[in-house]
Amino acid sequence: MAGTKHSRQNIGFIGIGHMGSHMVPRLLHAGYHLTVYDRTAERAQAMGQLGALVAQTPRELAASCDVIISCVTNDCALEAVMLAPDGALAGAHALSAIIDMSTVAPQTSRHLFQAAKVVGVPMIDAAVSGSVPQVEQGSLVIFVGGERQTYERCKPILDVLGKQSIYLGSSGKGTTMKLVVNLLLGLGRQALAEALVLGEKAGLEREQLIDVLKQTAVVSPRQQADLEHARQREYGADFALALMSKDLQLMLNEAFEVSAPLPMTAVAQQIAAAAMPGYGEEDASAIIQFMEAFADISYAP
Repeated sequence: MAGTKHSRQNIGFIGIGHMGSHMVPRLLHAGYHLTVYDRTAERAQAMGQLGALVAQTPRELAASCDVIISCVTNDCALEAVMLAPDGALAGAHALSAIIDMSTVAPQTSRHLFQAAKVVGVPMIDAAVSGSVPQVEQGSLVIFVGGERQTYERCKPILDVLGKQSIYLGSSGKGTTMKLVVNLLLGLGRQALAEALVLGEKAGLEREQLIDVLKQTAVVSPRQQADLEHARQREYGADFALALMSKDLQLMLNEAFEVSAPLPMTAVAQQIAAAAMPGYGEEDASAIIQFMEAFADISYAP
């Protein structure tokens, strides 16, 4: 399996959202043949204009492809595109392999791995760290769970999408690692929002506060970018708050399953849930704006 411009391998891609709409062009540019499916037909048609074929159902897509990639919003969407009568598993064949890149519960990954195994199709969970800019740069970090043989077979495709893929073990380990990473992301953003609120309420000038924070060693590269969002008061969604809220809930669900105490994560999830009505479609860094409003910090437009 070689991801070169001379490759003739057929890849089916399910889910043309923020991530998928940038992954598909990378795979096309690498020489793969793409067939795409999305519940929103217009999204799939946009990829068709770049040279991908468009399938009417996941089943139709799977029947014509060697490797099936899914990257969808949540557990329910993933189970629908995989397990429904017109889902991918109904069309997958003996030579197929499935790569799921969605952020879902580890138990969902394991359930679908077993469902795919019943019909003789190998599957890996390959959750990613990074957002749209990292897809465009090919600099995602990819966390993989499943059988190593399947990972090795799919690695050339993963190498097109990311700078590194890491095999972590059995099914569900990739999605587990993604939840661990996103826990740090979510709590880091909440901490940054609270730091800004404290500084502003205590009388520090906002622009200088942001400038000084950006000079410190404790602010991560992700927080550096979030501070620029805060400076501009513009929160265009690379990774929507609605998705961050969903991921925080997945962490708490997993924590319940394994008896792991996550008190700060529980607080962050409740704050994200409170912010959802006004900020759910904005970038997750908009939690800064929500916390400023919560603290009754006003500013001139």
